[in-house]
Amino acid sequence: MRQAGMTAMSNETRLREDICRFGRSLFERGLTPGSSGNISVRLDDGGWLVTPTNASLGFLDPARLSRLDGQGRLVSGDAPTKEVPLHTALYDTRGAARAIVHLHSTHSVALSMLPEIDPRAALPPMTAYYLMKCGATALVPYYRPGDPAVADAIKGLAGKYSSVLLANHGPVVAGDTLEAAVFATEELEETAKLYLLLRGMNPRYLSPEQVKDLVKVFGVTLPEHGHEH
Repeated sequence: MRQAGMTAMSNETRLREDICRFGRSLFERGLTPGSSGNISVRLDDGGWLVTPTNASLGFLDPARLSRLDGQGRLVSGDAPTKEVPLHTALYDTRGAARAIVHLHSTHSVALSMLPEIDPRAALPPMTAYYLMKCGATALVPYYRPGDPAVADAIKGLAGKYSSVLLANHGPVVAGDTLEAAVFATEELEETAKLYLLLRGMNPRYLSPEQVKDLVKVFGVTLPEHGHEH
């Protein structure tokens, strides 16, 4: 039992360092300015680590990350981000999710404001890696930051999406590891940038046959193909 406890502690220590390392990388590349954005990781005991409120992702202290229990109550560290309801809703509906990244990345925020965006698929099938890492991206209506009502909007997606855009706010992406969540968020941002660059130019997207091939070969899960996987 003592060995198991020590292993859990070492895993948590590693995850704290990983959150700070990835947060610094995202901040230094301009993907979430100022004190915007937040990251959380689920722990084996049902609790989770999350970045504190008003904290810059570029200057996080591993020891001051917020440690929450399984009910979302603060156990140790600084006060958590006000976006806790957002993270909780995604964890509750995406059973496999172990980490969530929320940014205010420029191109994804810009995409969320465009009038033609389909709430069920905010981006068309532009590249293979977008589909492989993000699947499809849902767009939910605007809510003020920290509004508990955003949790109901996320729950309304019924766990079908790991990638979500909050209108006039930014992306929220879940992954089965912290690394996967970060990489998927970066892929979403790059794809949003491509969409904005090509808007109005009638670009060639992946065909339905090419999308079906990705679904088959790489096990890509899209909401409309959920029954197949």
